[in-house]
Amino acid sequence: MWTADNWNDYEVLDASGGEKLERWGDYILIRPDPQIIWNTPRNHRGWKKRNGHYHRSASGGGEWEFFDLPDVWSVSYRLKCAGEHPLTFRLKPFSFKHTGLFPEQAANWDWFSEKIQNAKRPADRPVKVLNLFAYTGAATLAAAAAGAAVTHVDASKGMVNWAKENAQTSGLAQAPVRWLVDDCIKFVEREIRRGNQYDGIIMDPPSYGRGPKGEIWKIEDNLWSLIGLATQLLSDEPLFFLISSYTTGLQPAVLSYLLNKTVARRFGGCVSAGEIGLPVTESGLILPCGAAGRWQREGGRI
Repeated sequence: MWTADNWNDYEVLDASGGEKLERWGDYILIRPDPQIIWNTPRNHRGWKKRNGHYHRSASGGGEWEFFDLPDVWSVSYRLKCAGEHPLTFRLKPFSFKHTGLFPEQAANWDWFSEKIQNAKRPADRPVKVLNLFAYTGAATLAAAAAGAAVTHVDASKGMVNWAKENAQTSGLAQAPVRWLVDDCIKFVEREIRRGNQYDGIIMDPPSYGRGPKGEIWKIEDNLWSLIGLATQLLSDEPLFFLISSYTTGLQPAVLSYLLNKTVARRFGGCVSAGEIGLPVTESGLILPCGAAGRWQREGGRI
């Protein structure tokens, strides 16, 4: 398992009874997690001193209960091998339990930022990275902080605007980033026709979604073809290809197979896949949070 263990501003304090107790900077949240099926004693004092608690409804969905939580606040993350200044992310509670950031993804930020920083490229030809389903821009900013020129694509105008705000708070407002509101499949198809290429590709596809013009995305129907298309956008000497997934039932072995039959078949290199997780302070366990598949052209830490 790849563990995001380099955080100072975020921490899973405890986990029990279907919920995790988290510290986001100065604030403590309780949020549901279906994988936490154990009922250990809730001895950590944070359970009684939370600033926000998302209560899941038995009929689906749920709602927040707030205790002195600001509408918006920030946390920061310092990459292990890139950037003098930490990345800073604005947070706010969504109607469906999210905050605008998936902290377990820091394990992937550190992985590909090292690839970018160590790439020997002339100053006038920086590493080019494509980030699909780019959400609020954490991976985009990690790549930019490592020295890449990034194309950030998401179907939601609101998410792209949020990502721009994160770039501002991270001191990366002037970084070479193209911010695009677009359907990811259609964008990739147009980039192939244009002859554009990238040295690294990042994608975090949802299980289900809609594009800006109502285009329907289903991961089981569209992921294989999208990876095949995206492979055509890789440069002659690409550095990496990263897929993240939170889709129930989509195992790391599936991501490994997809990358081996597309990217690795064309470029060789090395594929690895596994769970990504977060350490839990109270128990010492690693809480699994999703899956990732990684391809890299050359040897090194994967």
